[in-house]
Amino acid sequence: MIVNKSISISKIFKWSWHHITWLLLLMGAIAALYRFNIIELNIPWLPVSVVGTAVAFYVGFKNNQSYDRMWEARKIWGGIVNDSRTWGMYVDGYISNLFIDKAINEKEIHKIKKRLIYRHIAWLYAHRSQLLVPTPWEHINQGGGTGRLAKRYREKFGIGLIDDDVTRSELKNFLPPSEHDRLINNVNTATQIINEQSRDIKALRQEGLIDDFRHMEMGIVLKSFYTLQGKNERIKKFPLPRQYANMSRVFIGIFIMLLPFSMIPELQKVGEWGFWLSIPITALIGWVYVMMEIVGDYSENPFQGMANDIPMLSLCRVIEIDLREMLGETDLPPSIQAKNGILM
Repeated sequence: MIVNKSISISKIFKWSWHHITWLLLLMGAIAALYRFNIIELNIPWLPVSVVGTAVAFYVGFKNNQSYDRMWEARKIWGGIVNDSRTWGMYVDGYISNLFIDKAINEKEIHKIKKRLIYRHIAWLYAHRSQLLVPTPWEHINQGGGTGRLAKRYREKFGIGLIDDDVTRSELKNFLPPSEHDRLINNVNTATQIINEQSRDIKALRQEGLIDDFRHMEMGIVLKSFYTLQGKNERIKKFPLPRQYANMSRVFIGIFIMLLPFSMIPELQKVGEWGFWLSIPITALIGWVYVMMEIVGDYSENPFQGMANDIPMLSLCRVIEIDLREMLGETDLPPSIQAKNGILM
């Protein structure tokens, strides 16, 4: 997530210099054809403007849908934060000697609470890791320059900004060794961790450490975690329909190819300076459309480890600190800080 109030011109140039380059070269080449009277084609501005307006509406629709996907993902993670605190509160307040015939010592109760809370922290990091696994339609899995550029973005403006020790809060730090070895080999480890929580609170009910009402309330929170996990997985595993995502790129390409055959002849009519002005002006118009497309294209996948991502690591760390403080711990990990204006 980009946390700076504004994006500097230098960063915009770093992200888009290659598009500026090919647009200037394209427009310069076409302008040279007109300059040396190799072509005389002059497309009226009216049909080109109609195409440009239609393309702008289409790209606007795509960007709106991309933002909806990103904002929904942020709301889902907000729900995970809230329900995680609720889970910590229930674990801390509900597990006690109140309903048991033979009381157990406070150290044993604290051990049970720690097990339930640490297992939930393991679920958070497991869920985050699973969401970061690339899907076939994400940029990093594309061939050619797109894939190479995506890898560079991930390293310089994404998860590459975080040290390996910070990026991986390994499950073995929060799960008992036997439980870790059993759960880590599942297809969906996060799902099985929640199921393990359900089994644990069932055993606690049988032992009398919680009553039926408290067992039911804790089960409802676990169900909520499944719901939130499923919503994130829906966004991750179901892309913005490709017919919408890809056709906008085609339409922008058509508009950019038509643009110089209308704009350059018109600007050349005003004299020598009009010829030189026509190249940057047509390139600028093309650049605006290309950047509108790119903004939507990189925003539609909020879990791909880049600058536009939901800051999942930061949110996981916030929850971890809150829950461990509920256990009375003071040796806490530091909060995740933004680097180069990007919070992961």
